[in-house]
Amino acid sequence: MSPIDSFVVDINDVFWTYLLIPLVIGAGLYFTVRSKAVQLRLFPEMLRVLKGRPQPGEDGGKAVSSFGAFTISAAARVGTGNIAGVATAITLGGAGAVFWMWVMAVIGGASAFVESALAQLYKVRGAGGTYRGGPAYYMQRALGKRWLGVLFAVTITVTFGFVFNAVQSNTITSVATASLPASEAEWFGPAIGLLLAALLGLAVFGGVKRISSVTTVLVPVMAVVYLLLGSAVVLLNLGDLPRVFGDIVGGAFGFRELAAGGIGAAIQQGIRRGMFSNEAGLGSAPNAGATAEVSHPVKQGLVQSLGVFFDTLLICSMTAFIILTTNPGLGGRQGADLTQSALTDTLGGWAGHVLTLVVFMLAFSSMIGNYYYGQSNIEFMTAGRWVLPAYRALVLVVVFLGALGSVSVVWNLADVFMGLMALVNLLAILPLSAIAFRLLDDYVAQRRLGLDPVFTRDRLPDLVGVECWEARPERAAERTPV
Repeated sequence: MSPIDSFVVDINDVFWTYLLIPLVIGAGLYFTVRSKAVQLRLFPEMLRVLKGRPQPGEDGGKAVSSFGAFTISAAARVGTGNIAGVATAITLGGAGAVFWMWVMAVIGGASAFVESALAQLYKVRGAGGTYRGGPAYYMQRALGKRWLGVLFAVTITVTFGFVFNAVQSNTITSVATASLPASEAEWFGPAIGLLLAALLGLAVFGGVKRISSVTTVLVPVMAVVYLLLGSAVVLLNLGDLPRVFGDIVGGAFGFRELAAGGIGAAIQQGIRRGMFSNEAGLGSAPNAGATAEVSHPVKQGLVQSLGVFFDTLLICSMTAFIILTTNPGLGGRQGADLTQSALTDTLGGWAGHVLTLVVFMLAFSSMIGNYYYGQSNIEFMTAGRWVLPAYRALVLVVVFLGALGSVSVVWNLADVFMGLMALVNLLAILPLSAIAFRLLDDYVAQRRLGLDPVFTRDRLPDLVGVECWEARPERAAERTPV
């Protein structure tokens, strides 16, 4: 292990073990208790909301429906964290890490509800009748602490614009190296890095609509392809499923793991990789969730909770089953390379090439989304004309360097910055959660009357900083029985 990697690991161990993991678990449990387990109690309501009709936008144009918002957030979540992150968790924390990923997905559903409902409540109008918002906005508008919003904006810009984009670039290079014959050449890694930087440059400097329109179609297709590959592996190894579940539960609670300190590693890796994948409590998904047009902020909170379940309990579990049913040797393998070797061991070399394509599409789409998380928060901080061009150039440099870095260093840096971002966001939504629970009470009260809930500012007139929820005639018309 290099000195830099060793230093980052030491920081991570102290930061996550003694501060962030207790905070993540404590906040999730608190939100679960206070909301009376909203993420479980209102699960049928989540499915109903998905089928809701689009709400009219401020400009009278076609708005984003609840289902549309769900697909957007799912496309943003489903990426290398599901393929490489789960593999890394199993490598470092054993099979038991999967169990703790499941636990944190259930608990984290409540955190996702709170942050996304708040983002909807405190969103602001952008150009053309669109919306923007996120943690920086509710920190300024609800807490009255712009400095905290700026701190979060800086943290998410560094985390997503730079570090997470390096992770995506590194993962693409890793699977391409394992899949393509030319990968042994010294020029291969730099060439992949230059290609990724060039493609991302086309997106962020001038062809973003064309490229994003393609990726929004291909990403769901790639996710389905991945699920089909995983299902084939599981079916071919169906007899191993009892052993796999035994390894997962045993790794989480087994006496042998307890004696060896394995349970601590399983919990750490499960929570870290789970948060990287489903983003519950991280503060990233609310930036996208705030753009949706819904009749009540709680609707988007429910959609985001469902997205956490979809991401972790379905996609991440599939990766875990692929790896653990094939039971490959873990020595020297980690990240997407481990998932890829598990697929090729069962299905043949062609499956590794298919996974290379899947990872490329998912990771590249995530890189575009990561870039725009940074851009939207830079616009929160400053209107300086030179800032965005400088940010774009730095992002492209980081993408290139990410292709050259080692898997271990890149993922450990991601843990540090992800932890800082989650820390700031969780400390903000803990006091603001009372507002989210008042919104939830209002929503449930309307549902008990058989109505499709509609929120306007006059329903909670004591709230300050709320901009986009004034009473409108069409909102009154929406209060129809369902």
